[in-house]
Amino acid sequence: MGPSGQSDCFIQAGSCCSEVSCVSGFKCSVSHFQKGSHLSSHPWFLICHDSDGSGGANIVHAFIYVARHSRVDLSADIVQFLIILLILMQDSSGVSHSLSRVEFIDLAWSTVGHGSKEEYGLLFDSVVVEEGRVDWGGLCSFLLQELSDKVKNTRPLRAPCWKSPRTLTSPHRDPVQKVLYLQSSGQYVTVSRGGTVGLRDGEDMSLVNTHRLQNSTVAPKDLWVTDMVLLQNVHKIAVSFTSKEVYFYDLLSKQDFSCKYKLQGLKFTPWCLDYWVDPSQPDHAVLTIGDTGGQVSALYFTSAQISLFERLSLRTDSDSADIILWDDLVKGKHRCCYTVTHQAHAPAWVRKVCYLGSLEAFVSCCTAAQSSMVIGWREKESRSIRVTSFFTERGIWDMDHHCGLSLIATAGVDHQVLLWNPYVTSEPVCVLSGHMSPVTAVHFMQAKQQLLSYSKDKVLCLWDVSSQLCVHRLAGVFPKTQEDTHTLLYLHEERQHLLLSFNSLLLLLETAKEEKKISSHEHPVTCVLYNSLFRQVVSSDSASSVICWQADTGQKVKQFHRCHGNAEISTIALDGTQTRLFTAGADGEVKVWDFNGRCLHRMNAGLGRAVDISQVLLLKRSIVVMGWDRMLTVFRLHSFSQSFVEPSEWKGGVEHRGDVLCAAFQPPQTLVTGSYDGEIIMWNSSTEKALKRLRPHAEHEDNRRKQGLTLTNKITGAGGFSRHFCLCIFFLSGGADLVSCGGSGVVQLWNTQYGCLVGQFTAHNKDLGSIVMTVSPCGKYLVTADREGTIKTWDMKDYCLKPDEKVNKELPKLLRSFRPHLDQVTHLETCLHGDRLLLLSSSSDCSVALSDLPGDTVGLFGQVNKHTVHLSALQLLESHRHTNMHVHLHTLYNRIQHEKICWFSFYMHELLRINVWFCVAYSFKGIMRHLIFSHYFIRHCWIHIFSAVFNRG
Repeated sequence: MGPSGQSDCFIQAGSCCSEVSCVSGFKCSVSHFQKGSHLSSHPWFLICHDSDGSGGANIVHAFIYVARHSRVDLSADIVQFLIILLILMQDSSGVSHSLSRVEFIDLAWSTVGHGSKEEYGLLFDSVVVEEGRVDWGGLCSFLLQELSDKVKNTRPLRAPCWKSPRTLTSPHRDPVQKVLYLQSSGQYVTVSRGGTVGLRDGEDMSLVNTHRLQNSTVAPKDLWVTDMVLLQNVHKIAVSFTSKEVYFYDLLSKQDFSCKYKLQGLKFTPWCLDYWVDPSQPDHAVLTIGDTGGQVSALYFTSAQISLFERLSLRTDSDSADIILWDDLVKGKHRCCYTVTHQAHAPAWVRKVCYLGSLEAFVSCCTAAQSSMVIGWREKESRSIRVTSFFTERGIWDMDHHCGLSLIATAGVDHQVLLWNPYVTSEPVCVLSGHMSPVTAVHFMQAKQQLLSYSKDKVLCLWDVSSQLCVHRLAGVFPKTQEDTHTLLYLHEERQHLLLSFNSLLLLLETAKEEKKISSHEHPVTCVLYNSLFRQVVSSDSASSVICWQADTGQKVKQFHRCHGNAEISTIALDGTQTRLFTAGADGEVKVWDFNGRCLHRMNAGLGRAVDISQVLLLKRSIVVMGWDRMLTVFRLHSFSQSFVEPSEWKGGVEHRGDVLCAAFQPPQTLVTGSYDGEIIMWNSSTEKALKRLRPHAEHEDNRRKQGLTLTNKITGAGGFSRHFCLCIFFLSGGADLVSCGGSGVVQLWNTQYGCLVGQFTAHNKDLGSIVMTVSPCGKYLVTADREGTIKTWDMKDYCLKPDEKVNKELPKLLRSFRPHLDQVTHLETCLHGDRLLLLSSSSDCSVALSDLPGDTVGLFGQVNKHTVHLSALQLLESHRHTNMHVHLHTLYNRIQHEKICWFSFYMHELLRINVWFCVAYSFKGIMRHLIFSHYFIRHCWIHIFSAVFNRG
């Protein structure tokens, strides 16, 4: 890999065709694409812009880059489709041409080799730009926007909660030059310009010891330390001085900081240092030196743990340190190390150096425009290097590298923070603007994919790299100092310690410790339901597990593992008797279970394919499954005579133009379905025929088309279709008898009689993406939740009672806003538990929460302290009085089977409890009835006891 600006995952500029190895593992030949004006400003476009500035670009690799570094789930099929299709949409000269609908479908279907013509037709309809034709620019714009929305919604942006800054006792009188952390002793080390070293306890930050570095070359008053690095594999520190020397001090010697080696004879003053160790080969290490002459030198050690340098002579200093001459290193006299040098920054001073082990290159920066940042690439099996230079208008003060994202952040004198792809020299990936003065320090938070930046006006910013947004800005808390104050920034991610130095002053910023997260599941929870028969809560997760919880206490009853193997369970449902559980897996199957964990049926919803199932809805005589296709997949009840059930044909055929995502049923025979494009269709569930269509602003669609507003514009938000895709749908009572929600935090209310939109409001911030919702059984409360874990309860009793000609865009009354979760809420469910109206919520933070409506959190399922949801004696009495005797016996029997508790103790407990309530509350007639009931109860008790004993015997 060299300085030409490209790596093995990017196409070489100027080449007509290159062979590329993609994330999916296959190889294909790809032509380079021309730069489109409507994409030139997109940050992902700049990722793959060629280094020579010729304007050639490879859009395919933008998607691959996003897949690798933004954690977007791109399957191999999608990547392969993109590459093949984008190639074929160019002629041999590299000029792109457009395709008609028929040409596009035939070309895609015949070339890719899988998928259906209907699917490619849908893609064409979504991307078509003008005159019924699609070109590669429109296709790329559409797909980039889709990926952008997915990345934006991947995770919520979290800002740290900083404690008040704490000033530390400082032993220094001169500006602090470096802060290090000693992993072996758990101490921080600080060194000042005058050579004073301070050791601090890593826990309470108290000053443990101080020491003054010795340098026999200069007088103590003339001593000037420029930098210090830790050589962790050999337990030493290297310190550079203005006397053009680098000293190596031993940390394990009995005498504090005894000098072992003195590297002398450097041509210029070493101004900055960096040290890297190969984690797989601790003997191999690189010490990088940047000096005041614009020279960057890399010193490669090949047997560091044995000896850094060879002892060529008996020449030692007065303190018994071996003297190493730089000229001897350059001439190769030391076989255990060698040097590599470039002078690309000359005559500017090198401000920072860093060796990138993953790239086998060393990067450096300075305040000169033409050579603001330079990467020296080491040639394989050679000691020569090649150099690439990056240009900025006013130079760079500091830089840092993120290994996982393969990005370099630079602190600009021009007030900007730039993110660079190390292979692309022409333009940065993106510009982070927000500072009002020169940025002096940047530091990546490797684990969180965030970036810290500090500017001369004492403003600290925290950036989210994937969204390129400033999520936190800290100002006004730092000490007042002179303008030319030397400021240093050091972050210890594991301890969450941020140390800042202002000349000799040390300031500590700590993040407040987050409360220990209570996890109901070990993996993100996907769905939650309430089983009124067993009075339990059922939840599923992405690891294909199902857990049953006691609703009264929040304690786990039982757990079923690997219900769909390794496939995620996307949704679950209960049948009308509450004795059967339906689980939908990403493997394309819906399984039917009893509550003993036995799989009764397997429903082949995906026809052998892995599909994304969003909902399973049980009707009177059939079961409807949806989520991945424009047509509903239906299973007739008479087909369940076999364990493996095949789907039947939906009589209504295909009516939706987008994938059906959700549905709701209202007796006796009204079925509504919502799709990705925001369209809602009403069906007769008996005849399975479509009755009516509900579309947002359908009357303006023709006008939009006349004005040239394409479906691509709608995807980006101009038309509003994808912004209002239908993710959840429920029936209401009143003037608005249907409510739906989906993208951009928008809730829509409909009148199905007139087929029109009567109300619309934004329940949550549109930047948070899609939301989920549910409706209380009485229809009074509407509950919505977003990707930050916030839940809102709205009063819908008096909202949109009478349909009006205008759409009501006023907000309904907000009753409560609370946040029981730390991450995205995946499902909401309301239930009646006695006379209490409860809300169940599941989240990607692996928790299931129980709340009272309108919104008081009772607790989390699985927490140590049991939550209590008790029923009064009168409620329990009424439930027994209005329950048929045989149904009650059946319920108790199922509870025994389900909970697997002691037969005899359970029966005696139930018998005693029921006897007490009946004796206290009922008349003689009621007691006589109960005695009859008790007779049957005891009889069944002994029957089951004997059967259990004989079965076990």
